[in-house]
Amino acid sequence: MKTNTSATSDKFTFISSQSSEHRLSTYQGQFACRYAYGRAMESLIQGEKGQDFVGVHIDGDTCNFVVCDGVGQSYQGDFAARFLGNTLMDWLGRTREWSSAAFAGFMQDITGAASEQLKHLTPPGEVPALLREVLEDKQKLGSQTMYICGRIELPSAKKRQGRIWMAWQGDSRLRFWKNDAEISEHFHATMLTNERWSTLTGPVGGLPHVYQTRLEYGLPMRLQLYTDGLDDLDPIRQVLPDEQIQILLDAPHTGGLEDDAAFLELRW
Repeated sequence: MKTNTSATSDKFTFISSQSSEHRLSTYQGQFACRYAYGRAMESLIQGEKGQDFVGVHIDGDTCNFVVCDGVGQSYQGDFAARFLGNTLMDWLGRTREWSSAAFAGFMQDITGAASEQLKHLTPPGEVPALLREVLEDKQKLGSQTMYICGRIELPSAKKRQGRIWMAWQGDSRLRFWKNDAEISEHFHATMLTNERWSTLTGPVGGLPHVYQTRLEYGLPMRLQLYTDGLDDLDPIRQVLPDEQIQILLDAPHTGGLEDDAAFLELRW
């Protein structure tokens, strides 16, 4: 699967490929957007897909985004991340119903289509019989992923108030700055390792967490999302130059990434 990137003067789309890396890149419009994708060194060596996903679509003063972290202990976690990432990108672009109940219902409703697609992902033919049996048992339990998704509608001189809407389950990082002051602590208690989405049962560990707030015109903000392959970013509060983030993605200090990494940063 190729990386999907397209841009015009006021529109931009990036959908990561799970089969290749994407070095840190930038789009500049009404949003300043930085994005990157990297596979764990183990996956690179073995020629396996990454289990993370990052997608972003900017259309003038609106932005839809998704970051997923597939659960490796589930059956083909890369599938859940890819399926949910693409499905949420589509939903964010067309929904008019933003309530917590509507979102939770949607996350339940899509399990049928996901489970049907997962049925066709059979274990490779050369897998030993005992391992095949284990994989088939895991397949029955479904594929799982953590996720963060959202939509930003910018305020303007004519429309003084905008809006940000976000939903998530799992422990991927969601960091938010208002006027250079980080307010991410408001989310910490809800970023839980035992929560995720399953192709079999939908939301796992509880209902999705949903956050919505108005955006004020002229107030600078920064949103940073990343998966645990970039946990070296956790203590860093300042805006890092591109080359320093790329060093974390290259991870020379550990001989490559120890886990897959998806990165997205938006400033407005």
